[in-house]
Amino acid sequence: MSVKIRLARGGVKKKPIYKVVVADERFPRDGRFIENLGQYNPHQEEFLLNFQDERALEWLNKGAQPTDVVRRLLKHAGVWAKFKGQAKEA
Repeated sequence: MSVKIRLARGGVKKKPIYKVVVADERFPRDGRFIENLGQYNPHQEEFLLNFQDERALEWLNKGAQPTDVVRRLLKHAGVWAKFKGQAKEA
């Protein structure tokens, strides 16, 4: 089972709000997921990004692979630097 950290689309037509979720890569984009890590709203001037940093780090340490967009969001939130810092110490 390959686990991904990815975006699941929600909201209304032409105004999406995304959930950052941990899901098996075989599950549909907006379907079943293992855990909800937070949300991302790209349509505000300073885009809204709320998620649980500790849970995201746990999933990264367990081997979950983020998609390219989620990796960019993790870098923006500073979680990716913490993850890479832990990897260098080990």
